[in-house]
Amino acid sequence: MRVRLSGAENWKYSSSLTGDKSLSHRSLILASMASSPSRIKGLSKGADVASTGSVLGQLGSRIETGREEVVTVSGWGDSGPKEPEAVLDCGNSGTTIRLMAGLLAGCSGLFIMDGDESLRKRPQGRIIRPLTQMGGRLWARRNDTLCPLVVKGGGLSAFRGKPEVASAQVKSSIILAALAAGVEVELEELGYTRDHTENMLRGLGVPIGTDDLKVHLPAGPHRFEGFEFTVPGDPSSAAFLVAAAVLGTGTRVKIDGVCLNPTRTGFFTILQRMGAKIEMTQTETRMGEPVGTITAESSRLIGTTVEPEEVPPAIDEFPLLAVVATAAEGHTVVQGAEELRVKESDRIRCVVNELSKMGARITEAPDGFTVYGPTQLNGAAVECHHDHRLEMSLAVAALTAEGNTNLLNAGWASISFPEFWDFYPGERLILD
Repeated sequence: MRVRLSGAENWKYSSSLTGDKSLSHRSLILASMASSPSRIKGLSKGADVASTGSVLGQLGSRIETGREEVVTVSGWGDSGPKEPEAVLDCGNSGTTIRLMAGLLAGCSGLFIMDGDESLRKRPQGRIIRPLTQMGGRLWARRNDTLCPLVVKGGGLSAFRGKPEVASAQVKSSIILAALAAGVEVELEELGYTRDHTENMLRGLGVPIGTDDLKVHLPAGPHRFEGFEFTVPGDPSSAAFLVAAAVLGTGTRVKIDGVCLNPTRTGFFTILQRMGAKIEMTQTETRMGEPVGTITAESSRLIGTTVEPEEVPPAIDEFPLLAVVATAAEGHTVVQGAEELRVKESDRIRCVVNELSKMGARITEAPDGFTVYGPTQLNGAAVECHHDHRLEMSLAVAALTAEGNTNLLNAGWASISFPEFWDFYPGERLILD
């Protein structure tokens, strides 16, 4: 699919968003482990979360959508997941395969996990190695680095040590493995990462402790009842609307009910430092997660330097930050972000190449990029590289570009933000 885009001015919007993707994955998984049914409202409608739901269904969890899109999950509780008759299809979702691999490593049975062409290129050794350290039996293609992934579950022992990368997916994989197997975790992170798994488990009464970069889960078993949870809005989706408002003329956006976990709001903090008029106001807490309102409006921006320790809380938004930086006065430098190279695409190389086609002055580094601004972008034919966040970032770039922008091989936004094109303020024409 190709999409032709042109800009929009004087845009104002106030709304709530689809449920957070990270919290949606975890709420489905934990509900499937609970000893009684759970009710979840506001679940993300993205394809990644649907992949997790499908995998859980193959493992014996019953997931039903009722009135007002409330999802009821009746899981396997103490009996554990059933051994599936077919391969577990994780689609495009790295979160699905990595979290589920951990969970299944702690359960009895043989499980084979696979995904689409993009997922088969993403590294899995980062979870296989710590799970093997726990006594897990896992095998994968290319010397145990790429899926398909085979898990022979059961027989785990405690995990003590550091994961090799600062990754919430790796950390959560280890925690879920230990939770399923009833063994201890003493984990020290290399850097701060998303703590949704820890927050939700505490909310369910599981005695998981955190102290600075250390996570401790005592030996189990840890049983918990079903729960009711309204998933907050996704800050990674909100970022595209905020960026559109900041880059516009006379534009303003207000988004209610958004997850404001500080491990997720790094993009907004960086933009505030660049001069963006953004406010975040907490109004409540849901299962340990701060929730509130984000407002943003058109702003004059200056360049900044993003240090390596600032990368994890903004990891999904760096293609978008590159777009915003084209409008900022001076240089914007991102460093310590080599993890971007093993996402759905090589997001460093791809964003540099595609924004360059639009006239951006941007250079590539091994662990990031530098943008020289401000620069007037021009419409061009740009490639989405099968990457939902790159597609949406280029769509935001099109709002400020002179002339039309053709998004080639588009259609990936549904992975994480299926309502994106409903919110999009520019004109849109789909071409055959």
